[in-house]
Amino acid sequence: RGAVRAAGGWTDLVVTPERGVRAVDGLLTGLHEPEASHLLMLEAVAGRAAVRLGYAQALARLCLWHEFGDVHLLLKEDNRHGTHC
Repeated sequence: RGAVRAAGGWTDLVVTPERGVRAVDGLLTGLHEPEASHLLMLEAVAGRAAVRLGYAQALARLCLWHEFGDVHLLLKEDNRHGTHC
């Protein structure tokens, strides 16, 4: 794989679990509705199981969609925490 280099311009690339990510180890994100396309990007970073577990925990704790302070950390799937992140 080539090195990641800064560049300018637009892209039509869409981050999905199938495409994967190369330069992201984790991200902080708010909660989005379960049908949101944003979840595909989260699954590309953390894996489907971790995202589903995180959302189940958030719902159990009455976290709200798009609310300030309701945020979670997702780590890359091969991270040592696996689906327990």
